[in-house]
Amino acid sequence: MKRRNYLGVMAAASLIAATGTAWADNYPSKPVKIVVGFQPGGPTDVVARLVAKALQDELKGTFIVENRPGATSNIASEMVAASPADGYTLLLAAAPLAMNKYVFPKQKFDPLKSFEPISKVSSAPGVFAVSPQLPVKDFKEFMELAKKTPGKTTYGTTGAGGTQHMATLRLEQLTGIQMLHVPYSGGSGVLNDLIAGVIDSAFMTSTGAMPNLEAGKVRPLAVAGPQRLPGIPNVPTFAEVGFPGMVSDSWNALLAPAGTPKHIIDKLAKVMMKATQSEEFKRTLIPQGAVLIGNTPEQFKAELQAEVAHWGEQFKKFNVEK
Repeated sequence: MKRRNYLGVMAAASLIAATGTAWADNYPSKPVKIVVGFQPGGPTDVVARLVAKALQDELKGTFIVENRPGATSNIASEMVAASPADGYTLLLAAAPLAMNKYVFPKQKFDPLKSFEPISKVSSAPGVFAVSPQLPVKDFKEFMELAKKTPGKTTYGTTGAGGTQHMATLRLEQLTGIQMLHVPYSGGSGVLNDLIAGVIDSAFMTSTGAMPNLEAGKVRPLAVAGPQRLPGIPNVPTFAEVGFPGMVSDSWNALLAPAGTPKHIIDKLAKVMMKATQSEEFKRTLIPQGAVLIGNTPEQFKAELQAEVAHWGEQFKKFNVEK
């Protein structure tokens, strides 16, 4: 290559690199939408608003939470997957992102190919709770009741194939009980009907549900995590009541459309890693049983790949259909 041509190529490469850096430095130059696939006030929405505030404070831009509930969060996921890959539409996802391809085989996106992972924000264990109107005071009594009336004790979920549904199928397998599934379009419907006694039981995410658990509006019987929760210290784990294999958690994470520039992904991830160590995140989420994570894009990508594979095996095992 002639010296003149070589210098020209190097100058062009430097210009492209400088332009990319400037783009990242100027980001965001307009409002950014953080899309949530669940109703306002739910546990994922709570995390989304913390994330939006952290990004806004750190990057000095405008970050707006937009709720697009429905289809076990698939409406939101599909919207973000189809959005321009410019960093101005993000997804605050939950565990169903890794499951839904098995529930909706015709969905228009792939959880591994349609998004750029940014960072997993937090995870929280499930809590198995019953209506205060149900005449049981602990998990042993619940099992006795359910076994006396197989197929009649009800449990609510946010939809077939979701975290709550899969956790309950696992519970049925481990305990030998049989219950009746009552699906809802959102977590608030499950909670309200559990309080009212319309349904008998439900797995609930500790984040968001903790105030109702602490207040006794619903009766928690067991925690599907490695340890008891600070807000409900008298409630045992499933391991303590004889079922160590009953583990279930829900996570929240930030993603962008596939093809979003790495400069922007890294910039957002850096803020998330810092935010998850902040006092505001700790003060809001840890008392509700959440574990704060804030990992790198590469770490989250590896975790998501493993989880998608895991749920593929579980759906085959339980033969779950929508």
